[in-house]
Amino acid sequence: MMRECRCDSEMSLRLFGRRLLLWYDANKRDLPWRKNRDPYPVWLSEIMLQQTRVAAVVKYYARFLKRFPTVQALAMARVSSVLAAWSGLGYYRRARALHQAAKTIVKDGAFPSTAKRLQTLPGVGRYTAAAIASIAFGEPIAVVDGNVERVLGRVTGKNRSQEELWQSAQTLLSRQRPGDFNQAMMELGATICLPRQPKCRVCPVSKHCTTRGELSHPKVEIRHKREICYGLNLCEDSVFLVRRARSSSLMPGMWELPEILEPNASHQTTLTLKHSITITDYTVRVARGPVPDSISGQWVRRSRLAALPLTGLARKILQATQVIQ
Repeated sequence: MMRECRCDSEMSLRLFGRRLLLWYDANKRDLPWRKNRDPYPVWLSEIMLQQTRVAAVVKYYARFLKRFPTVQALAMARVSSVLAAWSGLGYYRRARALHQAAKTIVKDGAFPSTAKRLQTLPGVGRYTAAAIASIAFGEPIAVVDGNVERVLGRVTGKNRSQEELWQSAQTLLSRQRPGDFNQAMMELGATICLPRQPKCRVCPVSKHCTTRGELSHPKVEIRHKREICYGLNLCEDSVFLVRRARSSSLMPGMWELPEILEPNASHQTTLTLKHSITITDYTVRVARGPVPDSISGQWVRRSRLAALPLTGLARKILQATQVIQ
């Protein structure tokens, strides 16, 4: 009896993997980092995708690769150039870590080919290391991110610890196509097994699912609201900017428009826009005119702005006011 149960379980695992991969082959999104298995672009995409939506990453990925086509080019670049290319993606510590890791890879003479070795690079944790190792090098190691965790929770119908989730993912993993399997699990969670209103009727592995989409209601994220005002001061072909302190805990060394407490009579409100950073939603007013003498900054020519590490909000404002394209 025990042998029959074990065989049934093994057959179920094989069917799960087969159905998932058949679905993935026919329905996977056409994403630029899926074109090849070169470890450099795979690594770059995984770092960019940390805490960032796929749609946002697509816009930056090709541009970044064009500027830094190889890990050697990235390692040789100045950190300010890397931050400039990253500007708008947010979470700039990722860009700094990416740059440091590139230097390490070039110094060592080869790209780490196992998850264990990849985790020694700056900015590469357990999930990222497993994703790169399985996709670029075919290492049979599973990944667990938010999407995979949700799929596993619904398939098993159990609340599991993080380590149990990793073990479950490893049990399901296709040893023949580990990279594709991992991407298929993430794709399933991102497009079918959604947090709310999952598309169970078109799910390729619904027969293996215990809950059929029934999960406890997720916690509602508490968001904060804040109003802020920036001064836009233009003089001929230059704009007045300030630089964040290198010791700042948030976006150190990046350039932005000067913040002003309240516009005065000499200012003209040029623009109002919305901007979000983590759990805070900002209403941003932009006032055209001179900034207070107490603000220390620098006049920067428009021709230099593209190469400058601007904050994402500064770039959004300058684009909206057509100071830059």
